[in-house]
Amino acid sequence: MQSNEPGGAEARYFSALNQGRFVIQRCAGCGNHVFYPRSICPHCSSDRLEWVEPKGTGTVYSATTVRRKPEAGGDYNVSLIELAEGVRMMSRVDGVPPAEVRIGMPVRAKVIQHNGAGLVVFEPEAVR
Repeated sequence: MQSNEPGGAEARYFSALNQGRFVIQRCAGCGNHVFYPRSICPHCSSDRLEWVEPKGTGTVYSATTVRRKPEAGGDYNVSLIELAEGVRMMSRVDGVPPAEVRIGMPVRAKVIQHNGAGLVVFEPEAVR
């Protein structure tokens, strides 16, 4: 499916997430994967972007712990994940305390429902 279909690339990405599917784009022109969803490939300027399911594996590229009072939900992790396909996405790592998330940690994606919408989060490979 082309990313220039009705609704735009971002809308199609979130629609897939809401259906429980994690997809990213791959350029049919140069073969590179693309994330965040776009209409034009940032590598070669082609408009032939296709939706594909990534392997779902990656590594933590960067991580931080956001501190909050327990009554506000407690601490949480914000991580930049580098997917096996070479793109990076902001998310969080679940399944371990926020302070235990480490750069280089192997992780696997999963789609969860959060506040009525699909959301990609990651878990350490060993927790699966």
